[in-house]
Amino acid sequence: MGFTFEDNNPDANPLSKMKEIIEKDSKNAQIIKPYIGGDELLTDPQQSHRRYVIDFEERSENDAQQWPDLYQLVKERVLPGRMKQKDNPDGRRRKKFWWLWGRYTPALFNAIKPLQRILMHSFPSKHLVFAFIPSSTVIAAPHAAFALPEHSSFCALQNRCHEIWARAFGSTQEDRLRYTISDCFETFPFPTSWRTDPTLDTAGEAYYTHRAALMIRNDEGLTTTYNRFHDPNETSPDILRLREIHDAMDRTVLDAYGWTDIQPRCEFLLDYEEEDDDETSSRRRKPWRYRWPDEIQEEVLARLLDLNQKRAEEERLADLTADGGKTKGGKKATKAAKAGKAMGAKKAAKKTPSPARTQSHPSDDDDGWKTTKKKRSKKKPASANLELLPRDEE
Repeated sequence: MGFTFEDNNPDANPLSKMKEIIEKDSKNAQIIKPYIGGDELLTDPQQSHRRYVIDFEERSENDAQQWPDLYQLVKERVLPGRMKQKDNPDGRRRKKFWWLWGRYTPALFNAIKPLQRILMHSFPSKHLVFAFIPSSTVIAAPHAAFALPEHSSFCALQNRCHEIWARAFGSTQEDRLRYTISDCFETFPFPTSWRTDPTLDTAGEAYYTHRAALMIRNDEGLTTTYNRFHDPNETSPDILRLREIHDAMDRTVLDAYGWTDIQPRCEFLLDYEEEDDDETSSRRRKPWRYRWPDEIQEEVLARLLDLNQKRAEEERLADLTADGGKTKGGKKATKAAKAGKAMGAKKAAKKTPSPARTQSHPSDDDDGWKTTKKKRSKKKPASANLELLPRDEE
């Protein structure tokens, strides 16, 4: 945390220190960037940041010393901890380049540079919620950053088809979704031309605009807003309208897939029943959700799985053509076929498995518990070809 500026956090530098450094030399502002984590994303009505981070990007140590105040601060706050890193390749690299973040994703940063905004999803999160963040803002690990500025992309991710996929193949932490790029995004078969589809763009803009306005009007963040969204007793006109627009957005996405025969109707349903043991009975509130009935969810998931395998086969054939019929593409296709079968088994599995817990070191907005489901082999579909990775802080 020695790279960051934040009040009320003893591991970070206070905001007053940042102000002092910039007042001393305005050039220091070039290396200090807004910084956001899951708490701000989920609780602030406008998803505004309240922290900052020093970012030397991939500069050499000599270049970093052109900002001597920040270089010295990082040397004092970061270097001692780096020297305690383990003697393995990753630890040695962090020691050698101690003035840089522990990890850096240049492909993502290069993709973001020409954009005004990008999408972000918190890790973990009670609800599937994406929001636009200014591209100049650094997103803390392990939260996911997407170089996607379009309302059509928001629509393709925020709808219930994608939520069904994410909840089927993502892991969980208590009752919260751990949305990861590899499990939830890279394997997802998006509608054709999803980033440029004008109907998706219109539906996404209508939904996003209404949601943003009601959060500001009610002074409530994403988590509170969606708690109300899924509450059977909530009858506020704002929330009722949000449900209507969400249903309309889902309809647009289903039509984009060509699934006009699916005519879902949302209901307030439990995702799972609380189980009583022999000695105690859980009194925790049951997780009601405003969602599609189970039979609709299972049908949509089955079609998405079929589409995933179809895309994988198309990719295999394209590889074979590019390789002149060599076997490399065939091996990839075999792996893809196995992945499809593994994911297909999810439909027959128990709908509410009890995940196994193992304790791990906490990261940003993590309470220290890491909960995982059984890992499955997956094949990245042909449509998910962007370099979209969570950023790392240290």
